[in-house]
Amino acid sequence: MTHHQGSGGAASAEGEPTGRAENGAKGSHPGAAFGIPARATAEEVVDAVFGTGGASTGARDGGEGIDPGLLPYLEAADASAAGGGQDPSAPGRNLAEARRAAGERDEARSAAEAEDLAALRELVAHNMLASGDPDELDALLAEVDADGSDDWESWEPVLPDADGDPDGGQKADAARDGDPGEGDAHRRALLAAARGVEVGERMRQVEAEILSRAPEHRVQPSLERIEAVMDILGHPERAYRVIHITGTNGKTSTARMTERLLAAAGLRTGRFTSPHLATIRERISLDGEPISEEGFIAAWEDVAPYIAMVDERSTAGGGPRMSFFEVLTVMALAVFADHPVDAAVIEVGMGGTWDCTNIVDSDIEIITPIGLDHAAWLGSTIREVAENKAGIIKDGATLITSLQDPRAQEVIAAAATEHRVVWRRELDPQEDPGEPGAGELSVRSRELAVGGQLVTLATAAAVYEDVFVPLHGEYQARNALLALAAVEAFFGGRALPPALVEEGFASTTSPGRLEVLRSSPTVIVDAGHNPHGVSALMPAVEEAFGFTHLVAVMGAMADKDVEGILSVLEPACDAVVCVPIDSPRAMDVEDLGAVAREVFGEDRVQVAQALADGVDRAVALSEGGDAPMTSSGVLIVGSVILAAEARALFRRP
Repeated sequence: MTHHQGSGGAASAEGEPTGRAENGAKGSHPGAAFGIPARATAEEVVDAVFGTGGASTGARDGGEGIDPGLLPYLEAADASAAGGGQDPSAPGRNLAEARRAAGERDEARSAAEAEDLAALRELVAHNMLASGDPDELDALLAEVDADGSDDWESWEPVLPDADGDPDGGQKADAARDGDPGEGDAHRRALLAAARGVEVGERMRQVEAEILSRAPEHRVQPSLERIEAVMDILGHPERAYRVIHITGTNGKTSTARMTERLLAAAGLRTGRFTSPHLATIRERISLDGEPISEEGFIAAWEDVAPYIAMVDERSTAGGGPRMSFFEVLTVMALAVFADHPVDAAVIEVGMGGTWDCTNIVDSDIEIITPIGLDHAAWLGSTIREVAENKAGIIKDGATLITSLQDPRAQEVIAAAATEHRVVWRRELDPQEDPGEPGAGELSVRSRELAVGGQLVTLATAAAVYEDVFVPLHGEYQARNALLALAAVEAFFGGRALPPALVEEGFASTTSPGRLEVLRSSPTVIVDAGHNPHGVSALMPAVEEAFGFTHLVAVMGAMADKDVEGILSVLEPACDAVVCVPIDSPRAMDVEDLGAVAREVFGEDRVQVAQALADGVDRAVALSEGGDAPMTSSGVLIVGSVILAAEARALFRRP
């Protein structure tokens, strides 16, 4: 064995350290030959080896070798001195002091490490556990250490507590805060809020992009663009059955009732209607509810690349980009296929023949009452309007129609014959029900009820007695009749179970259609925006409410027959308050006031510069007499946009 040679050490001539035999007599334990006591401390070892006058000094200074038993002590002392960064022979400081200083530094370092470890432990516990309890973390880690299996691939983000209870975090919250789950609920609420902000911002971006396109009133009469997109998408509109609805008034209410009846039958449904009242998402409904913001965003992002392709192709040929309404139609038809739905109820945007919804291959069509509206696009006569709307009729389909103006009826009859449809039409009061070819659909009876009406409806398949429809007015009973006949046709023309019919109609809502916004005095709103629609509305107001004093609050678009609407309102209203509408298409409120004075007279017209002020004035006017408050009412009417603003004013969802 090669012995460690001490630096500068001297040895005896015999090669043994001086004093070895003498010290050996004192004991036989390791290091005894160098004067190291048994069970010596580190300090005693250093003093014995390096102290002045000891035998060990000779060994270090001149010995030829060192006893192997001494090596561990020397190496430990050397390492301590080197770690302290101090020369053991430095003047004024011996190795014992260096050792002591090094020990103090080690203790300080250990204390700092322990403090850091404790802080890290608390941080990990706070972020991983609902309770934030480090002891619970220790228990979890001990449980992991005790489990020798490798289950990383099957790991799920659920941390049980020490007892294996997955709700341990909530229990810890309860113990700490006295409120079970408060910590988790708070974090979930924060995450949901952050997600909502992100989604809301993206929703605004998407809506702004869609709204940057040509508005729906700026019609681009062609199916070429939507046909191109549907072709690229693989025609998703062919993945489900469609009930297509056109007409001048009553389309949206009929669509909503039709969808509810289909849903009551257990079908998954889609509904596309326009315009919207509160949010653009109302236009695309799935199973009776507006599409979510996330769903709307996803729908846009799914079709946007293909819309861009068609835009590029159209503009390259000198044509327009796809319009606002065309884009929404594409989104709806694609969403319905993705959802997927069993049946879709599709309302036209305007007209029928060249409306982009006419891309659908419907097997059932509904035509509600036809009147004059959108004359610039559909024509200035009933016949012209009817010809355009009859354009949705498909070969071999089932056609459901309401009682029509004779001029419209003639056009529809010709189209029904041309397309060889099964025609179910509303019975004309002048017809004999027993005559061949007479209408099979009729409202047999109506009775006013709380929140709506009880109706008896007759179809080609059955008579449905005392059905509650939660909407007011004879025209809504007739809309219900059309919806019922369409759903019968959907199921092959057979009668529907009474319970299905009851449930479907009872669940129907139609916001903005003769909707009560407030009581005492009663404030109601209706989206009626043409003379034809308002003419149907006023008898319903009289029947359902029987006001002694009624004041209208009216705003309108500049392209509407304002004088015609006011002429219908005048016999039933004490006064009219004209209000502005927040739309570039709106008629100036002063101009509206001038027309109103021509119809109502100077003393029965007021002009307000805001809807809220207009409603306040109307309320004051309606309450001006001695009649009970329940006999006074305010009717907000004239525009769908005005109806939306009124609902927002009264905080209706």
